[in-house]
Amino acid sequence: MNALDDLEDNPGPEGQLTLKVVAHPQATNLHGDIAASWVITQMEQAVELVAARLAKGRAATVAVTGMDFLCPVRTGSLVQIHTQLLETGTSSMRFQVEVWILPPNEKDPNSLYKVTEAHFVLVALDELGRIRSLPQH
Repeated sequence: MNALDDLEDNPGPEGQLTLKVVAHPQATNLHGDIAASWVITQMEQAVELVAARLAKGRAATVAVTGMDFLCPVRTGSLVQIHTQLLETGTSSMRFQVEVWILPPNEKDPNSLYKVTEAHFVLVALDELGRIRSLPQH
């Protein structure tokens, strides 16, 4: 399967819109595109927001898997991070995190392009930074 097949198989974002941010010029790489590290930082911030709510306190990323970049992000793109809780354990939470963009100067607000996705695993932490159990819902 190539990147175009993936885009056609998944016509729109899955999960909850968690974070929206404009890609700014300070986040570019040597080639003038937004750096992958900046995109990953936005993904982690979004998933940590959701995980902290579920954990009712601190949460930390312990694993990130399955990340491929499908297209570059240009300066001025509206970057949208979507998160979806996949499963919980005693102290852990596994999420799918997707990044979609609306390129600059795009006239159709529904013309989103998928940039990447990954699975993030986070754990609940106590005030001393030790792993703790998730609260019962």
